[in-house]
Amino acid sequence: MLQKIISGGQTGVDRAALDAAIKLTIPHGGWIPLGRLTEDGPLPPAYHLQETNSTSYAVRTEKNVLAADATLIISRGLLDGGSEYTREMAIKHNRRWLHIDLEKIPAFQAAIAINDWITKMEIAVLNVAGPRASKDPKIYNDTLSILESSYYLGLVKGGASAATAADRPGSDSENWPSRKPQTIEEAVARLISQMPLKDKATIANMTPDELPSLFASIGQYIVNNFGLLSGNRKLIESCRSEADAPFQNEEDAMAVIINALWQKLRQTHKLRVVK
Repeated sequence: MLQKIISGGQTGVDRAALDAAIKLTIPHGGWIPLGRLTEDGPLPPAYHLQETNSTSYAVRTEKNVLAADATLIISRGLLDGGSEYTREMAIKHNRRWLHIDLEKIPAFQAAIAINDWITKMEIAVLNVAGPRASKDPKIYNDTLSILESSYYLGLVKGGASAATAADRPGSDSENWPSRKPQTIEEAVARLISQMPLKDKATIANMTPDELPSLFASIGQYIVNNFGLLSGNRKLIESCRSEADAPFQNEEDAMAVIINALWQKLRQTHKLRVVK
């Protein structure tokens, strides 16, 4: 299970990895050049990175590779510069590494590949690297979205395999895994039964504007596993009856279920400030 995300703090991929970790409440860290050097000025202290004794980017790159169980490199096209140096350091030190080229793989498939790799390799500390923002202005948003999707995808995939009969809603627990949910309430109950407490709290504390970030991960899990593509009419009609806007397809049904999941978790797991 992923326990920490580290990076070198640079703009672009590095910064997106740190921001994803903070948003998902995953511990973060890493090594950064002396003076907290980045292309847009010193890295703010809110990022918990440790300075090396050198202003060299290469020094911090090698230290981050050594500090992690594996390194993920995200780019758009062939690796060059610091990204290629990161790969070379991983090879030099016999560390596992994965390169995701967004010119060759769609974002959701990238999220699946990353999640599967982290799970299979049992990676606890992940180093994330890639081009800076000045080389690829869109890479920050792409990386942030992919890492969030990978996390939420792992949330439902991991929870599904760990769910026990005692967690399952209803008395027909023996048949529960194979029977498709027939109502929004059943769909939400099944999702909640598969989620660790930390992940329930994460979703509960999201804002409405953040919910679409779940569509590519939990949303696709719902579409593929709850029968929305294979004609689960009872569930689709249940979603249609609760929809606030004109209802057209399975994607609309998925959005209704995610909103219902969020509403339910807000009632039970939203963090409250005690005054």
